[in-house]
Amino acid sequence: MARIRSRVRIPAALALSCTAALLLTATGCGGEDEETSSSSSAASSASGADGRGTGPVVVATTSWEGAFAKAAGARDVKVIVPESVQHAPDYDPKPSDLAAVSDADFVLYSPFEPYAEKFKEAAGSDAELVQMSLDNHADKARAEVKRLGKAFGTEDAADQWIATFDTEYDKLRKDLKSAWPHGKAPVVVAQVYSAWSAELAGAKVAGTYGPEAVTAGQLSELSKKKPLLVLDNVHMSTGEVLPGSGARQVEIVNYPDAKLDLLAVYKNAAAAVEQAMAAS
Repeated sequence: MARIRSRVRIPAALALSCTAALLLTATGCGGEDEETSSSSSAASSASGADGRGTGPVVVATTSWEGAFAKAAGARDVKVIVPESVQHAPDYDPKPSDLAAVSDADFVLYSPFEPYAEKFKEAAGSDAELVQMSLDNHADKARAEVKRLGKAFGTEDAADQWIATFDTEYDKLRKDLKSAWPHGKAPVVVAQVYSAWSAELAGAKVAGTYGPEAVTAGQLSELSKKKPLLVLDNVHMSTGEVLPGSGARQVEIVNYPDAKLDLLAVYKNAAAAVEQAMAAS
């Protein structure tokens, strides 16, 4: 496949400033077989005779960045950090990972990932480095997909995904609203990186916590709010957040699975919240 580095460039003004450096906690590691990262399952459906995708070659540090790339229209997407690594910043990249980065047209990373500098060095002068703002709030997700589509030269595909997303997101919101207990928006407490799921549910956010562990003072204050649900972050969970409060805890997943289906993250969160409301 002909390389397209000379045809697609990202203006420096598109680089996003990110304050997500707060992610500090650690969980899980992948096995040896998983440490050689996997490619998007979509690559095979849009590949040429040589097995490569017909668009840009994209290397994403995690499935989160990879899912944004796929939503934006990229079809040759390689993810470095294995899905089994629950907290992606814990991953220790292998030499083979860095070699994959050096062969990319675009490298997507987030500044809160401590290995980002290694990938930036491995990318050399050819690959375009794209700093991502990882946030599943609907408006921010749309903006990031739009930005990547413009960078990749796949704007039509990005626009199509956004149109599908808007339709599905509105449906999820309506379904969740119809599931509100007693017809009233539930009061919730949310981990700061799971607050997007409260927005999806149309819930009233009484307070947030994290990324640090909840202190005794926070526990008292948040419990006084009498939340129906606690929307926790499975990637940074420290266990039960408000024990004894009667609030039902919901584990929200931010990272897509190996299929890199970003929309599935919203569907799964909606199903979890709806189930929790029904059981409360």
